[in-house]
Amino acid sequence: MAFKLKYLLSCMVAILALVNPIQKVFVITSLQAQFDEAKTRFIAIKATITAFIALLFFLLLGELVFSYVFHVQLYAFQITSGIVLFYNGLTGLQKGTFIQVDAGVNIRDITAVPIAIPMIAGPATITAAVTFPAHYGHTNTIVSLAVALAINYIFMYFARPIGTFLNRLNLMSALVRIFGLIVATIGVQMTLNGLATFWNTIK
Repeated sequence: MAFKLKYLLSCMVAILALVNPIQKVFVITSLQAQFDEAKTRFIAIKATITAFIALLFFLLLGELVFSYVFHVQLYAFQITSGIVLFYNGLTGLQKGTFIQVDAGVNIRDITAVPIAIPMIAGPATITAAVTFPAHYGHTNTIVSLAVALAINYIFMYFARPIGTFLNRLNLMSALVRIFGLIVATIGVQMTLNGLATFWNTIK
């Protein structure tokens, strides 16, 4: 029983790190100028549900879709996802924000893309949803996804007071850039992992 719990916790921590709830505080905070508190909280719940459905789809059917429908190997997805993640992290590092929304945009236009996908259900999380069941099992992975997204939702729901507190301490801009660097680094590592898998496949 202890072994099973340890296995579940290991899976949960890994997925939570990939979802990166702290980053979502910066995402929601960046929307404050255009949307009131009720709308940003609507974005949080709708994006969380959309992301969970997307991740559940990839968990159950991802390998089938990649291999038999699109004839794409998982390492190719890892390489491409790593490049996208690196670009997102570089944007946060250089501009001090992870998302820039045009004035007058409807919240429904941004809830699914880019907030639910790829900011919550991002390249790294989708890759985990496809590959983790083989190692941790489907039940552990589904439970871990649900818990990680629930925690992420809590951070998004309370993003305004958290952001206000960080701004008061003049930490917001610095933290965005730090997390941008971390996200970019994760992207590089994912690309290297994909290349290593590719190399092992052809040699």
